[in-house]
Amino acid sequence: MKKIILLLLVISVSFTSCKSTKRTTYTPKKQTKTDRIIANANSYKGTKYKYGGTTKKGMDCSGLIYTAFQKENIQLPRVSSAMAKTGKSVSLQNVKKGDLLFFKTSRKNRINHVGLVTSARKGQIQFIHATTSKGVIKSMLSEKYWKKAYKKAKRIL
Repeated sequence: MKKIILLLLVISVSFTSCKSTKRTTYTPKKQTKTDRIIANANSYKGTKYKYGGTTKKGMDCSGLIYTAFQKENIQLPRVSSAMAKTGKSVSLQNVKKGDLLFFKTSRKNRINHVGLVTSARKGQIQFIHATTSKGVIKSMLSEKYWKKAYKKAKRIL
């Protein structure tokens, strides 16, 4: 009888000793406006290119940026050359996610392309944009084509 009581006592102690009284709950990090704008732009990744497009059916570079910011109630001009005249100029060394990169990709001497910085770490700048050949994609500024076409960066937020 003593053995049975001792066994029951050992079993009950072992079950209660494993129980934790501390409850932890996961609280997700609150997204910043910049994070939400980038998430808005990322939601169009893979969308085909369409001149003047601003929907999942087709998107152009300035349409992507215009739409991503508009969903956060931030109004920007509709075309990249006009967007390039807004915001505060930023050096490449100080670029951070959410900044806009502007490019000249044609023979005309004017800005005709824009991208949104999605990450900037240790000189590696990634941006999302809409290309005529691949639609909405992410690229690195260090790629030869984009590095050569780059003209300036602007901070809107």
